Amino acid sequence: MCKECGCGLTEETQSKEAVEVFQNILKFNEMQAKHNREHLEAHKIYSINLMSAPGAGKTTLLEKTLEVLKDFYKIGVVEGDLETERDAERIRKKGIPVYQITTGSACHLDAALLHKAMHHLPLEELDVLFVENIGNLVCPANYDLGTHLNVTLLSVPEGGDKPEKYPLIFKSSELVIITKVDLLPYFDFDLAKVKEEIKRINPEAQIITLSSKTGEGFENWINFLKTRIEEYKNSLS
Repeated sequence: MCKECGCGLTEETQSKEAVEVFQNILKFNEMQAKHNREHLEAHKIYSINLMSAPGAGKTTLLEKTLEVLKDFYKIGVVEGDLETERDAERIRKKGIPVYQITTGSACHLDAALLHKAMHHLPLEELDVLFVENIGNLVCPANYDLGTHLNVTLLSVPEGGDKPEKYPLIFKSSELVIITKVDLLPYFDFDLAKVKEEIKRINPEAQIITLSSKTGEGFENWINFLKTRIEEYKNSLS
């Protein structure tokens, strides 16, 4: 966890000054997020922020999504990790322009980091930008990046208790994707109950279940994206 997101604040360290610093950080981030959104809209780019715990399948889902959508749109990707360029290398093999952010210790991306990353991509050539956030169910939820759509992935092996334990990230997402549903027979994961809990936390959230491995439910995800992208393009015309 990192100091910048406020997760390092304990009862002992929650001084008035520390709280004010955290609030100022969030205020600056909101301003930068607004600027990012304006920047993206100036280039008519629709942007998606993918969030999840480590291992939920963000990169695999993104790879398979790119394989389908690259025939319809010009796509760029920003990858976020603490270390290594492994995920960016996987995306690069798909022929997609990608920029890797390595934070070293910060457990989330913020709007300023995304702004710098966008300048390393050919924005004038893009229709869609995917941002793969750092694997974490806590800190990324605090930081608006300026993207148009927040998506949270929850994988079956993680367990069905995560929405109640980490409600903020589900509350801040317009879409929740329950991944690795091909593993449902092997885990104690009550799909109907999890959907109910997500809806209780965020009644407006849409829910898609899929398996990147078998392809089950994948078409629903692609259709959702195409609809959102086209709605965005129409709103600019």
